[in-house]
Amino acid sequence: MDIIHVMNTARSVVIEIKDGGRYYTKKPYRVLLNGEEKLTAEKTIVSLYGLKPDTEYQVEVWDGAEKAGRLTFRTDYEFVTLDVKRFGARGDGEQDDTHHIQAAILACPEHSRVLIPKGVYRITSLFLKSHTRIELAEGAELKAFTEPEKFPVFPGWIESYDETDGYNLGSWEGNPLNMYTGIICGVNVEDVVIYGQGTVNGNASKEDWWKMPMNYKESFRPRLFFINNCRQITMAGVKVCNSPSWTLHPYFSEDLKLIDLFVSNPADSPNTDGCDPESCKNVDILGVHFSVGDDCIAVKSGKIYMGKKYKTPSENIRIRQCLMEDGHGAVTLGSEMAGGVVNLTVEDCIFRRTDRGLRIKTRRGRGKDAVIDGITFRNLDLDHVMTPLVANSFYFCDPDGHTPYVQSRDLYPVDDRTPSIKKMVFENLECTNCHVAAAFFEGLPEQKIEEIVLKNVSVSYAENPKEDVPAMSETVPRSTKRGLFASNIRKLTLENVKITGQTGEAYEFIGVDELDES
Repeated sequence: MDIIHVMNTARSVVIEIKDGGRYYTKKPYRVLLNGEEKLTAEKTIVSLYGLKPDTEYQVEVWDGAEKAGRLTFRTDYEFVTLDVKRFGARGDGEQDDTHHIQAAILACPEHSRVLIPKGVYRITSLFLKSHTRIELAEGAELKAFTEPEKFPVFPGWIESYDETDGYNLGSWEGNPLNMYTGIICGVNVEDVVIYGQGTVNGNASKEDWWKMPMNYKESFRPRLFFINNCRQITMAGVKVCNSPSWTLHPYFSEDLKLIDLFVSNPADSPNTDGCDPESCKNVDILGVHFSVGDDCIAVKSGKIYMGKKYKTPSENIRIRQCLMEDGHGAVTLGSEMAGGVVNLTVEDCIFRRTDRGLRIKTRRGRGKDAVIDGITFRNLDLDHVMTPLVANSFYFCDPDGHTPYVQSRDLYPVDDRTPSIKKMVFENLECTNCHVAAAFFEGLPEQKIEEIVLKNVSVSYAENPKEDVPAMSETVPRSTKRGLFASNIRKLTLENVKITGQTGEAYEFIGVDELDES
């Protein structure tokens, strides 16, 4: 067994226990810090707090009476701690503490910490500053107000003085539209770590932000965490919940780490995706527990205008050791992905009770830059996932989503509006209690999916399955216990694929040019 150092601050450390478990360790382990027992670990990603700055520590992991692993590390240097209560914040659940906490953030020098101690702090939007560390202590809660008039607005587009370009601040579902600022918000900042055992509570409910979710007046709903054109941003340990809309929304940002978080929104809360990296590069999502009202992770890169203008894909995204529950899709690509999604790996995760495992949502009109390539899913456990794998090239989003251009299965010309799906690999997937279909892959007749590889994939069905559609497009019927459907694929490789308990044919192939079965 290996013990891996994931990251540390001056006051905390995150380790990974590699015993072959997925999200959970295969057995409980005792974790000692400098010889003192700190906790019993039952997850592969473990965080320890209450450390001293610039100090060497030794972490030991014990399997009963036997030492299973050890590592040594040194915490970061820290100059000063700025306690927000010394800046006037009360944490009494009543006073608006926004300005007091913001003052501490803006006053924080490099190599220092803003400390939010135990208490309930009412806030609207807090803006990050480069080179800061913000610790939410155990029992600390940032609890957002819900009145729209309390929030600033980010304009979607501000035209440049010479009218040749512009400045994009706000965003809504892939378009440059006015939005209320995020509860935690960063623009053009770098080297920030938000960590701790506390909570960021968006405080949304059906009495306010969720009451009329698509009602646009002046601006669209805020995100709980929104960063725009930022780099080297880390969020670790904290719980984030009850987001007004998408929960974690990094936008045109890079070198991001989301580690050991709990992202929680009610199952019936509208558009409360867990994490939506949009046109982002080098993103690590590690040890995160998602339980949300929409997609757990939705990777995006803008609708047609933004994709065509900036041609910025989401790329190099690594999702490991995560637990994804109750969302529409565990990992979704699109539907706003006109800039493309390239090099995405999902491994050692558990998906439970999501509508779909992988969910690709694309369609004609997304454009030639909407390229999906280098998608790898491996070493996954899927339980009660209604359809484990879906690639849908006829997703009926947007006002024209039901028009013949989007929905027709006829051969259309390949032009600047035509998206593409290239290579996807799925290996070592154990899918139990499947409901609707084992997998549903449908490419465009004029732009077939280039290659799909399924290796060591096992699918079995629920005893009393729920009926639904495997993919949201016209002509796809509602069903249960359907097998693997593949249409318009250039090369399909099936190696050790087992589908048991389905009704009807285990495999349906239409327009598959090359089939390799073993």
